[in-house]
Amino acid sequence: MADLKLVGLCGSLRQASTNRLLMLEAVRRFGEAEFTEGNLRLPLYDGDLENDTGIPEEVQTLSDQIAAADAVIVATPEYNKGISGVLKNALDWISRTKGAPWADTPVAVMSAAAGRAGGERTQNMARLCLTPFRPVLLTGPEVLVGATSQQWDEDGRLINEINAKALDDLMQSLRRHALAARSA
Repeated sequence: MADLKLVGLCGSLRQASTNRLLMLEAVRRFGEAEFTEGNLRLPLYDGDLENDTGIPEEVQTLSDQIAAADAVIVATPEYNKGISGVLKNALDWISRTKGAPWADTPVAVMSAAAGRAGGERTQNMARLCLTPFRPVLLTGPEVLVGATSQQWDEDGRLINEINAKALDDLMQSLRRHALAARSA
């Protein structure tokens, strides 16, 4: 069987984002897969732009990557008690593409945040925003990395054993769902 295709979306654009670290740590723990990080540097959704020039190429590329994926990881920071504008904008644009790129695709949502709750509100909002796309949203275990600036070693590896165990379990579940969907 060919390698699984795994797409990661990081709701923060910063290269040094701890959500990017979390996404990359999840990829390592997922196991062998062809990984692509989706580009969320998209123009702001604008219906006039869509009517004038159609779906931007970078949006269509992202939609196609999700459609081809066996599984998707969404790592989202919590900005003002919700998902980032970057992530919401990407979801809005993808909703305008043809087909149903998310349909039946296993999706794991996780978060890293400065607060002690680790982004619980952002995960709830992300799930609500993803639900209309009909993915297979994994419900747990929840990976909520609180006090995120203190949770990584110098190599960008997660050091908190409780979070690491939850991430391992979530990635094993995501892998099982991806393999099951592929063989269905």
